[in-house]
Amino acid sequence: MLLFSKARRQLEQEKAQARLDYAEVTPCLRDVTVVWERLLGTPNRARVRCDMEKVHAAISQGVPRQRRGEIWQFLAEQYRLRHRLPPKQAPPDTPYPELLKRLTSQQHAILIDLGRTFPTHPYFSAQLGSGQLALYNLLKAYSLLDSEVGYCQGLSFVAGVLLLHLPECDAFHALIYLLYHLGLRRQYCPDMLSLQIQMYQLSRLLHDYHPDLYAHLEESEIGPSLYAAPWFLTLFASQFPLGFVARVFDMLFLQGTEVIFKVALSLLGSHQALIMQCDSFEGIMDFLKTTLPNLGLVQMEKTINQVCEMDLSRQLHAYEVEYHVLQDEMALQEPGGPSSSTGAATSADAERLEKTCLSLKRHNQDLVEELQSARERIHCLETAMERLRVSESRLRQSVNNRESERSALQAAALSSSSSATSSPTSSTAASASSSNTSTSSRHVKLPGGRPNATDLGS
Repeated sequence: MLLFSKARRQLEQEKAQARLDYAEVTPCLRDVTVVWERLLGTPNRARVRCDMEKVHAAISQGVPRQRRGEIWQFLAEQYRLRHRLPPKQAPPDTPYPELLKRLTSQQHAILIDLGRTFPTHPYFSAQLGSGQLALYNLLKAYSLLDSEVGYCQGLSFVAGVLLLHLPECDAFHALIYLLYHLGLRRQYCPDMLSLQIQMYQLSRLLHDYHPDLYAHLEESEIGPSLYAAPWFLTLFASQFPLGFVARVFDMLFLQGTEVIFKVALSLLGSHQALIMQCDSFEGIMDFLKTTLPNLGLVQMEKTINQVCEMDLSRQLHAYEVEYHVLQDEMALQEPGGPSSSTGAATSADAERLEKTCLSLKRHNQDLVEELQSARERIHCLETAMERLRVSESRLRQSVNNRESERSALQAAALSSSSSATSSPTSSTAASASSSNTSTSSRHVKLPGGRPNATDLGS
């Protein structure tokens, strides 16, 4: 029995390692792993708000692959502590095992996509193997939980990434978090309105951040829906390396759907020169769908670092409002549209436009205030820099004075040393001269030819 349990544990470990068999982006250093272990070990962590600055810093430095699923659960807990869903938007509270007992009308569509989801990955490659069965259960349960969305192409890749890092039931709850709490379910609704808005927002971001690339794509009549729709619907999982996708999920669990725009904009911007070398519709599309996703580790790392530093929240809000304004204007201009049918409809449209206009004005006022605040900060920084320059100038002058004093002291010391060396030499010469004089004086004779006393003594 003991041997059986040991063999079973070993088999589970091998399966877990097989699921996580991908090239890591931003490998997690030991110090960062220690930080994550402390965060995950927080007592009663589902009810305790952690320091999000520390969490953001840890995310940017990497996530330990073996504990990635647990970290996603931790990030979801922290998000739910800070953002409560209105009761009308909350998901049904049906247990996962209960959903598995039911039948779904989406069964055929789900079964077709099982073989298309990560077909080369060992966990999902076996037809109706453990990976495909877990994926089927997850998608079936969600289609029953959310009857409005049901099942949509793209969800299988999102669910697949979760299953690679979490047990089946935990992966189901993580999927609910992504779709309900982060609002991703809107892009899978049958009308696809949210996806249309997202494509418009990405187009506007491209226009503002990379105007030359935007013009090049427009010239070839290539809009974001032709290449970016799979990025949004599968969260990059259908085309990009798993290690890169895992890092996108790290940030998605922390920051929300804005991350998808950041990644898309960063990828397009960093490949602008290569995209603009493609001079045909086919060439550009081939690059975007085939060449671009084959990122090297260095490029993946660069993209993730850029995403960590970007903030697009204000632009995305403004572009969404702008989209609705344009749609309302187009509806007003269409013959036989709602505005031309009745006066009441016209009044309602006018009221809606007025509200939208007020929202834009408020947003504009916020931007003006933010700009003014930024200018004040710049002025304060410039003043501080000027003070630092003056202080630096004084310090340099003081250093120069000290250098001059030191040079003068060194010169004085050298002069004193030279004087001390020459003095003994002079004394010796004087003594020698005196001695010679004394000696010669012995041989001097007195007048009259008589020798002096010294001579007599000798």
